[in-house]
Amino acid sequence: MSGVQRLTIVRYAGFAGAVLLAVAAYLGGALVELEIGVTPLKILRGENGPLIIACWLVGTALMTGAWWAARDAVRSTRWALVTTGLWLLPLLFAPPLASRDVYAYACQGATYAAGFNPYEQGVSALPCPWLDSISRIWRDTPAPYGPLFVLIAGGVVAATDNLTTIIATFRVIAVLGVGLTAATLPVLARRCGVPAGRALWIGLACPLVAIHLVSGAHNDALMIGLVLAGLALLVTRPGRAWAMVGAGALLGLAVAVKATAGVVVPFAALLALPAAFRWRDLVRYGGVVVAGALGAMVAVTLVAGRGFGWIAGLSSSGDTIQWSSPPTAVGQTISYVPRLFGGHFDAIPAARLVGMLVLLVFLVALWWRSRPAVAPGGPSRDEAGTSGAGGTGAADAAGTDGTAVPAAGGDLGRDPLTAAAIALVATVALSPVFHPWYLTWPLALVAATTTRLRWFVGVCAVACFLVLPDGTGLPRYTKFPGAPLMAILVVLVGIRVWRWWRTAPRSTAPAPVPAHGPEAGDR
Repeated sequence: MSGVQRLTIVRYAGFAGAVLLAVAAYLGGALVELEIGVTPLKILRGENGPLIIACWLVGTALMTGAWWAARDAVRSTRWALVTTGLWLLPLLFAPPLASRDVYAYACQGATYAAGFNPYEQGVSALPCPWLDSISRIWRDTPAPYGPLFVLIAGGVVAATDNLTTIIATFRVIAVLGVGLTAATLPVLARRCGVPAGRALWIGLACPLVAIHLVSGAHNDALMIGLVLAGLALLVTRPGRAWAMVGAGALLGLAVAVKATAGVVVPFAALLALPAAFRWRDLVRYGGVVVAGALGAMVAVTLVAGRGFGWIAGLSSSGDTIQWSSPPTAVGQTISYVPRLFGGHFDAIPAARLVGMLVLLVFLVALWWRSRPAVAPGGPSRDEAGTSGAGGTGAADAAGTDGTAVPAAGGDLGRDPLTAAAIALVATVALSPVFHPWYLTWPLALVAATTTRLRWFVGVCAVACFLVLPDGTGLPRYTKFPGAPLMAILVVLVGIRVWRWWRTAPRSTAPAPVPAHGPEAGDR
């Protein structure tokens, strides 16, 4: 079978999977009517239950299998974009899949539009006209999103009270976020010496994007697009004050959508340095990026007029207990031990606290390790072309001198951009709560910065199967053996990370490598 034939099969197998998922969404997706007490078994025994589960399972398997099969075969950005767009089409016009968050967005928007503060009370305080469509656990929970998204949600609801139109508008916003990612991901990929077509395929064709970001209309899509836009501006216009301010502002707007984006800001400050790390240069260049981010956040917060209460609202997301969060799984596993002897001990809060402390220490150490330095006798970052990417043709590979940073083949974490991707992976892994769409936070950056992707692609592939079409999370019903197995995996991964950390050298500015020219199909 030729490569062209194989890619044709991949394209239409994934499209068939998307069609089956759209059918599952119509029959049993996250529909307006919320059924209480739903379990996987109840869904299977309900009306059209076997058909819903079959469409979901086969559709997800087809999309995931096609995505996996072409992970090393895509050579054209055009083919990757066209195929991804084809896969998204069936889900654009179907009901939401795998999450009811879009109804919460609508109610939070209604709360804001009515003059209430969504950071001080839940959506039940209004009450929201679509309250019955929201999961009960979130009805009295303050909004955990930033002021920019609350402003957007309030504007959407103020413009129309038709729920279908509201959902469609949130989906359009998500698609715009995905489009922004599609526009900026190739810039970052070429800067790191990664083929743009491959990066686009991994970062956009992943079923998590179609199912959760587009069909589920999650605001994570907008956050990711703004983060990548900020980083792309930073590397394409190195050393220019307006670009550093603009990049910081874009990152600040991303934080004002969802606070997770704040993890990237310190690494963006390092990325702005023109040469080896010096505290003076960090303040001079990185400080401009940070100031731009803070300025955008403060400006949006003042415009919204609801204060910084959304930061405190982040803690409410910990109400969900699932073994898919590694720290939670460790806590669940430890809690099982006393039960063997008739006792009771809830280790989950302590395990989550330890996870957050480990995350904090890891992020600080990763930031310090990724400081740009000059190898003995080697070029500076300016000379090596590690400061930027941009232009067309060969110049797209990285810096203005037509060279690329070989982060794809070097040690992970040696470059601030690669370190930012690792930081987002660590944030997902060590957070007290995990939902499958959280993996989309680092997905695009990981795809752009390294070709060593098999492990991460595998994790994303498994995550595609964790939530049923109506939003029912399977980890809730598989605590055992799910939690112990995850705890064992945490130990194994921890050992691997520790060995990698001890053996990898400190960050140095690598020698330049030849830039990639235009890929086949780019013209």
